[in-house]
Amino acid sequence: MTTEPDAPAGGKSSGKPQRSLATRLVFVAALWSTIALALAGVFLVSLYQSASERAFDAQLEIHIKALISEMIETGPNADADAAFQAVRAPAYRGDPRFSLPLSGWYWTVRRASSPSILYASESLVGDPLNAPPIADQESSAGFIAGPTEDEVRVLQQRISIGEEPYVIAVGAATAGFWADIAEFSRMVTLTLCIVGVGLILAIFLQVRFGLKPLTRLRASLSAVRLGEAERIDEALPGEIAPLAVELNALIVSNKEIVERARTHVGNLAHGLKTPLSVISNEARASEGQLAEKVAEQSEIMSTQIQHHLERARMAAQRRVIGVSCETEPILARLIRAMGKIYQDKGIRVDFDQTGELRFRGESQDLEEMSGNLIDNACKWASSRVAVAVVRKSDQATNREMLALTVEDDGPGLSPEQRAEAVKRGRRLDETVPGTGLGLSIVADLAALYGGTLQLESSALGGLKATLVLPALTAE
Repeated sequence: MTTEPDAPAGGKSSGKPQRSLATRLVFVAALWSTIALALAGVFLVSLYQSASERAFDAQLEIHIKALISEMIETGPNADADAAFQAVRAPAYRGDPRFSLPLSGWYWTVRRASSPSILYASESLVGDPLNAPPIADQESSAGFIAGPTEDEVRVLQQRISIGEEPYVIAVGAATAGFWADIAEFSRMVTLTLCIVGVGLILAIFLQVRFGLKPLTRLRASLSAVRLGEAERIDEALPGEIAPLAVELNALIVSNKEIVERARTHVGNLAHGLKTPLSVISNEARASEGQLAEKVAEQSEIMSTQIQHHLERARMAAQRRVIGVSCETEPILARLIRAMGKIYQDKGIRVDFDQTGELRFRGESQDLEEMSGNLIDNACKWASSRVAVAVVRKSDQATNREMLALTVEDDGPGLSPEQRAEAVKRGRRLDETVPGTGLGLSIVADLAALYGGTLQLESSALGGLKATLVLPALTAE
């Protein structure tokens, strides 16, 4: 009868640790929120900059219209057609900054056919305003370097007075323009950062609250695994309640399978024990070679049946979910019992356990394995037996294990005898009572739990048996 390899104790994985579901949800939501808010910030700043440019150009356009009205000669006695044929030098002072030297506000007037400046604002103080050619466009706007190498936004417009086209350019320094945009960008960034932090915090709280039922399910399942409960709590949200129901059905089904297996094992044991006893007794009561052969084979059959029935029982128990037990009470009870059994030999049994340990399996299995080892040590010890239990980690499978060592100061065994000792029904000394199944049962049962039994020489002079079994640490 075989079983599947054990899963790592305590729910640990032997592979690379996986990021938690809550961390994944928060990370993805935070990443998306950050990207969305960053794009929103860029979009808002871009909109504000475009609106600011339009407002800036609208202000410059007002000055252009004022310059046009200054250039056209009109009066109460002037002929209308002649008025549009004459151009005069504008004396525009709609903004005092056009009169201040190098103030950052400038205007120029030139013929479209010539780059030469006809009229210019006093603020230019003779310096040129290097506006780009307007070509055949009616108007254009752009950024250029001003007389003081500061950035200037220039709006140019083509007009025709009479038959002569003119280009009027009005420019203003953009230092204040960009300062307003930078201030707006800082306010948008600060606001979106606050919104982002608040949003991430809200997502974190939402995920923690939303996944809380999974934490309850995990705690309930852990209680079943630790043997503290028999069923998983089904009072959960509708999305995961069916999972708890199915897990409970699996636990019930597992227990039913175990009980049926134990029942079949018991029935088989009772069904074979009586006929074998009758055959064995009849053979011993008779004489002759046939009777001796029948008695010998009956004894072998009894040993084989006992061994395989024991393995079937152990395999059935090994399938139980959520079973564990503390090691210290069981070992202490066994040591007290052995002290009474071997009182006449004067055997001293020392016991040492480091910390609280739980065996991930049934208490009767631990009692049977450790009882066989301690009983075997007491049989062969001269005066002393040492029992110790420590925790250890299996690096290959990343599992928590416990190591039970039983040592004696008896004669010990050679390497060949140690190999023979764990074979089924093999007795190294016929003068000592027993069936020869003790150590083989321990080895088989330990293997069913994913553990091992190792025999080696003891520092006390006799045999050292090391039993490694899966451990369970309460979470």
